[in-house]
Amino acid sequence: MSKLLTALRADHLPEAVRQSSALGWPYREADWRFAFDLGSGFAAEVDGRLVATAMWWPYGKTHASVGMIIVDPRMQGQGLGRALMAKLLHEARNRTVVLNSTEEGLPLYAQLGFVARGRVFQHQALWPATTVLATEPASVRPMQEADSESVRRLDLAATGMDRTALLDALFEAGTTMVVDRGAGVSAYACAREFGRGVVIGPVAASGPNSAADARDLITALSDQVRGRFLRIDVTEGSGLSAWLTETGLPCVGHAVPMVRDVQPRAIDAVADAVADAHPRLFALSNQSFG
Repeated sequence: MSKLLTALRADHLPEAVRQSSALGWPYREADWRFAFDLGSGFAAEVDGRLVATAMWWPYGKTHASVGMIIVDPRMQGQGLGRALMAKLLHEARNRTVVLNSTEEGLPLYAQLGFVARGRVFQHQALWPATTVLATEPASVRPMQEADSESVRRLDLAATGMDRTALLDALFEAGTTMVVDRGAGVSAYACAREFGRGVVIGPVAASGPNSAADARDLITALSDQVRGRFLRIDVTEGSGLSAWLTETGLPCVGHAVPMVRDVQPRAIDAVADAVADAHPRLFALSNQSFG
């Protein structure tokens, strides 16, 4: 049996879909392509057959996210996941690296220096065509081109990471809405085709009304996808998990956010400079990107 670690290639993606489907992950080939075009990764082959994947996405020069880490169940326990992670971390170099772990992955990531930071709650269901959460406030509107820089600054303040490339791809791929009470953008949310239907995220908001703004944006976007399968991954600190369950979008599982090599950085100082606005990330774009 010949094992080979190699760069993840576009021709791997159809087999990567089959690998993720075998684990119950709902990624379409379009989702793999979206991730592949934004980042890079590594693959493990055995006798020319794809058996494992791992990807990473740089967020500026100081941060990165890791995900799409899959090992064929028949090949687990042979160190492939650790070998792929070692290659990713080498590529990321001195960046602070974030990921969202399954319970099964926690021991490996802890051994690699990752520290758990709360939980992410996965909510999903077929969203009934008759469901209407609330009347859309006048302050909620579609994002305009002139809003894009304000949205990027808000995301930076909420996450501490320069996610410009990710945001630009999300703006192009789906629908983005903002909250604007006449003093500029105070919250934003994206929705796009993903997996079995539509995912809402990221959702970020600032100011004293941030939680209400996040709910208003989720309400507005979910109203546009009635009758579709809907998914939202919310942070533990968002306080939205119970509300989503009450509205008919149950929690079906959770992931554990983890961080490796956190250091004081200039990018974090930018976020701290606007901390008085209480910028918060309420929902992820997905569990791989954060």
